[in-house]
Amino acid sequence: MDLEQAIYGRRATRAYTHEAIDPAVLEAVIDAAIQAPSAMDGQPWGFCILRNPALLDRIADEAKALMLRNPSPGLALHRFEEMLENPDFHIFYHAPALILICSTKDSPWSQIDCILAAQNLMLAAYGKGLGTCWIGFAQSWLETDEGRAALGLPATWRPVAPIIVGRPSGGEPAPPRQKPELLWRD
Repeated sequence: MDLEQAIYGRRATRAYTHEAIDPAVLEAVIDAAIQAPSAMDGQPWGFCILRNPALLDRIADEAKALMLRNPSPGLALHRFEEMLENPDFHIFYHAPALILICSTKDSPWSQIDCILAAQNLMLAAYGKGLGTCWIGFAQSWLETDEGRAALGLPATWRPVAPIIVGRPSGGEPAPPRQKPELLWRD
């Protein structure tokens, strides 16, 4: 698959098969992630890979409860409240794996560097026939002491990008893109 095909074809996947993803495939998409540029070549990323369904279920439940108790600033909770209150809604969509990209260094650019790695990871996964979705609903809980302890994260690691990975169970329609605002300064 060429790069343009991956960029235009990749979509947020919210329906997965139960097929486990081979660790070598997960390592390959992480290897693609670390090819991302980073400020001053700091490479400030670490990757926590979760494949334990019970732990994924626990995190999903805890994250939903935290979002309802303490919504993230700027989140229009009224848009998501019914979904988050639904006991059948699983924030990870029952994907077989979660790759949590964490910043490992305290620098002004480490979060941006991890986001660049996340984009590479998602494009590489798509190139291997996998679906991905960045799960913002998990972010707040993963940053708590309880969340960090559940994952055994080192003290210096800061969660940045929780991305689920799995085999899509169906095609995702391409949402229409708005025309970009361009300010030409010739």
